[in-house]
Amino acid sequence: MPASANFLAPFIAETLLDRLTMVTREFPRTLLIGAHDAALADHLRATGTDLTMAEAGPRLANRTGAMAVEADAIDLPFASFDLIVWPGGLDGINDVPGALLRLRALLAPDGLLLGAFVGDGSLPRLRRAVMTDGVRSIARLHPQIDLAAMGNLLQRVGFTLPVVDVDALTVRYGDWFALVRDLRAAVLSSRLAPAPPPLTREEAAQIATAFASQADPDGRIGETFRLVHFSGWAPHPDQPQPARRGSGTASLAEALRPKD
Repeated sequence: MPASANFLAPFIAETLLDRLTMVTREFPRTLLIGAHDAALADHLRATGTDLTMAEAGPRLANRTGAMAVEADAIDLPFASFDLIVWPGGLDGINDVPGALLRLRALLAPDGLLLGAFVGDGSLPRLRRAVMTDGVRSIARLHPQIDLAAMGNLLQRVGFTLPVVDVDALTVRYGDWFALVRDLRAAVLSSRLAPAPPPLTREEAAQIATAFASQADPDGRIGETFRLVHFSGWAPHPDQPQPARRGSGTASLAEALRPKD
């Protein structure tokens, strides 16, 4: 697909809404983390839920009526929500386990956490280009979390029935500068402290040249975004439970034994 400023937000919103429609229950109270996608907020309100928004950017928070707060610093009573939707940004949090633990506490029993973020394996051509500039620039790359790590994190902080999957999205760029504009629009340039010093003009030119050297025959560079989707439930006694270890009655050895 062609590049466009902040194209990720509507794409992520659409995939999350698709997943939400497969859940056959109502959520009276919803927390939306990130107020940048008005269409997503409007869709959630249209379901009849009481919507609360949290937004890290003070200006956007003020414009949309959201709480101006990072996801790992939301200070609200326990069990305040039945649904939490997080459409991007988890991988930009300094304390990911702490943020998930806080959100787990904000969910009522049998409440759902549903989200997505740009995960491990994304931006491979950019990473190869930046590596030509040495370690100093690698710190600028947005951190990435893989599927296995995300699944383990959800279980570790107490979510049940965790599901983690990935969608790959390829976007084609004319040059490195167009990609950088998209990353900034999507808040994907690294924002974890401490921030590295700015690139020099020579370093930027070196990265741009290395990125352009990976172009396809038509002169454009295809870059890949791997969008990790995740969900987990706050525990509830009526949820399906895994079988107790050792409770099985079928023998694997017997099942694998050749039949006469």
